[in-house]
Amino acid sequence: QVEFEESGGGLVQPGGSLRLSCLDSGKRVMFYAMGWYRQAPGKQRELIASITASSLIKYADSVKGRFTISRDNDKNTVYLQMNSLEPEDTAVYYCNWAPPEIPGPWGQGTQVTVFS
Repeated sequence: QVEFEESGGGLVQPGGSLRLSCLDSGKRVMFYAMGWYRQAPGKQRELIASITASSLIKYADSVKGRFTISRDNDKNTVYLQMNSLEPEDTAVYYCNWAPPEIPGPWGQGTQVTVFS
């Protein structure tokens, strides 16, 4: 059973910004580590940002300084603010449990396309 619903993707020019949202239907984002993942065409899915229940945050080097993960426990939602977007950020973005948790079923994700 899919538990996460991603939204907020779209088309944007290099240097632009987007904010992704992830709604947890199970209302558990405050209790477990959550992460944003992405999968570019022809590549494996990768974890790019995570936030633990105690708000410890980690980023992949490729997005550090440009992306910001945050969580609103009242709204059962995790966000990913993406600034200074680059063509290399083009991918389908997913949210799911993050280490030390094991990811559950994947949702449909949200497409982000950065083009000139």
